[in-house]
Amino acid sequence: QTDSRVNHPAHCQTVSEVEIRQLFTRWSNSLKTLDPAKVTANYSADAVLLPTVSNQPRTNHAEIKNYFEHFLLSKPVGTINQSHIKIGCNKAYDVGIYTFQLTDPTTGKKSDVKARYSYVYVYDNNQWLISHHHSSAMPEKLTTDSQKKNHH
Repeated sequence: QTDSRVNHPAHCQTVSEVEIRQLFTRWSNSLKTLDPAKVTANYSADAVLLPTVSNQPRTNHAEIKNYFEHFLLSKPVGTINQSHIKIGCNKAYDVGIYTFQLTDPTTGKKSDVKARYSYVYVYDNNQWLISHHHSSAMPEKLTTDSQKKNHH
């Protein structure tokens, strides 16, 4: 049994690092709408989301939308701190560190969550979509050394 997705396409879509970086902006802007359907539209039909604040892998649009129905309650605003992009044929990777500002829906208190991320984008139906998205909170507390670096 072969997987047809493994076959090399006749044409590789040309894309730049700047354009791949703009895909995060597109995704981030969809968060600001607070509409789970608009966020989910960034993901391919067979995408896998390994989210920051849920133990359940999300493997279809219904599950991804369900995650964002809950996550968007905290009005997340994401900022990339560090990004590493690799581009292949109709596929691109953006991995690094981002920070989310979250607002507690009950108290209105804002907090920042720093996390590691990886996005795998695929060129599908004439558009770039997220095929895989993994986000996990930083495992170690930031030390005063990293805070010192910010002051220099």
